[in-house]
Amino acid sequence: MSIFARGFSKVVISLGILLPAVATAEEPANIYYGFQMEEFEYRYGEGGEEVFAFDGDAFVGTDELKLRWEGNGEYDLNIEKFETLSNQLSLQTPISDFWDIKGGVRYTSPEGPDRWYAAVGLSGLAPQWFEVDTNLFLSEKGDFSADLDAEYPVLLTNYLILTTSASVDVAFSSDPEIGVGSGVNSVEAGLRLSYDVWDRTFSPYVGVVYERKFGQTANFVEAEGESADIWFAVIGAKLMF
Repeated sequence: MSIFARGFSKVVISLGILLPAVATAEEPANIYYGFQMEEFEYRYGEGGEEVFAFDGDAFVGTDELKLRWEGNGEYDLNIEKFETLSNQLSLQTPISDFWDIKGGVRYTSPEGPDRWYAAVGLSGLAPQWFEVDTNLFLSEKGDFSADLDAEYPVLLTNYLILTTSASVDVAFSSDPEIGVGSGVNSVEAGLRLSYDVWDRTFSPYVGVVYERKFGQTANFVEAEGESADIWFAVIGAKLMF
């Protein structure tokens, strides 16, 4: 048999094997869902300041496309009022093995008028296994702002975990109505020691948190008679379902 005939026979055989597989219907994509509270805590600060704080997210969807909710807030227990409250709803899809891109809307209820934002961001694992989440926002007033959250967990044992975290908020223009100045306006850093009681579903922790306002934002805060920087002792729990 000639080389051409042998090659043609192989192509025919290959097509005979492949065609039935092509004709079968694709299996439906699996639907996944989850919920977690990275922070669910009581904070006691200098001067007797008491705050309840939370930071969590939930998702539903496939490996290729998820609907994701993200929420965080700080409730002042002394005056019984939210200092900050934010909810964001996004569609999220992977762009690489370790990174997802997301886009959606954000609604905040700070002191002063509420604000709507268009949001686009990235979420994933940076080198050295830093967990990173960052967003760029455009408000209904045309103001741009951004945030960056980073977290790094260290396993001291299979159950005892030390987590360092940091978040930065930046505004590219001031919005005095809600007490936000242009530039880097706030930084928060935390250190929490948690213990996995039940397979990472429930992990109580203790720790410390430092908050600092900068620039115009610090001026707005101090004008209200509050401190631009404060330390907190915290106790709380991580929840994951």
